[in-house]
Amino acid sequence: MQLSAQVLNRTLLDRQHLLARTDSSVRAMVAHLVGLQAQDNQPPYFGLAARLSAFDPYDVTQGLEDRSLVRLLSMRSTVHLLVDDDALTLRQFTTPVHERERRVSQNITPALGVDLDEFAVALRAVLAAGPVPVKRLGEALTASFPGVPANALAHLARVAAPIAQLPPRGCWKQSGGVVYQFVDTWLDRPLAEPDPTTIVRRYLAAYGPASAADITAWSGVPGIAAVLKTMDDLVHHTDEAGRRLVDLEDHTLTDPETPAPVRLLGLYDNVWLSHAGRDRVTEPAKRKRWMGVNGGLSCTIFVDGWLEGLWRVEDGRPVVVDLLRPLTKSERTGLGDELDRVTELLAR
Repeated sequence: MQLSAQVLNRTLLDRQHLLARTDSSVRAMVAHLVGLQAQDNQPPYFGLAARLSAFDPYDVTQGLEDRSLVRLLSMRSTVHLLVDDDALTLRQFTTPVHERERRVSQNITPALGVDLDEFAVALRAVLAAGPVPVKRLGEALTASFPGVPANALAHLARVAAPIAQLPPRGCWKQSGGVVYQFVDTWLDRPLAEPDPTTIVRRYLAAYGPASAADITAWSGVPGIAAVLKTMDDLVHHTDEAGRRLVDLEDHTLTDPETPAPVRLLGLYDNVWLSHAGRDRVTEPAKRKRWMGVNGGLSCTIFVDGWLEGLWRVEDGRPVVVDLLRPLTKSERTGLGDELDRVTELLAR
């Protein structure tokens, strides 16, 4: 079946719980989304507030502190907020993208000659006594690799080993630098071997229908087409450009006429970072209005399912900085309601 852009848009928003908020718990939502992009501290909070009918940001803090939630480098070799079970498997699944970053990152270039087996032994020795701040981690590693800059060794550690960022990093309205510990040590449970087909099914449940290229864009992991060939129960579609899409047979498509309310999302959000074309919820020209030289410029406003504005936090309040088209009266009302909601969140 050929699927229109509007069907794909509404189906994605439906599966992301952006058409209607849900009474789900924070943990259940984080698991459903297979993690939230958390390179910056605030975006996961805005993403959860947009999806949950009753969101308490301190539930995230509690999760990080009781270790049911974890901040860990995973998909696309970026920090994600994950549930504990996923922290023990997804890092293993995304190993290829971390290895690619090790080879190309300018931050790691001075450490490219380091023997990885020796590095693993040295890193385990440094973290054996307990969590270590990132600066001290790099400095301690120079004892085993003299002449290599401490900063390069610290960057190498984050891509070469499954080390988690510990609280208070990422906690609501708490400051704190990056402190590392092996994720299996932190959770007191062993790393688990990932099942790629299970991960693909979970991706499709939250982001589908999708192509192999979409799943690779989301994860950074190559070889997805080969995984899909082993999954003979998937439903096959095409989009308007003729790209082949797959989906779960027990998941329905959403009516393209379903209303999509205004939603305020963070600087980065899975809803538009998880497809190769980046066109499920935005037009390329409008995406360029958001994109700066080194990443996104502002948080995002979605109206009728599409990127239509930018906002940022100023003096503890959300402020609209750019609207990409005129809004209707009802859309302006919806935007006002969402601004009020985020204002209340920021005041917590």
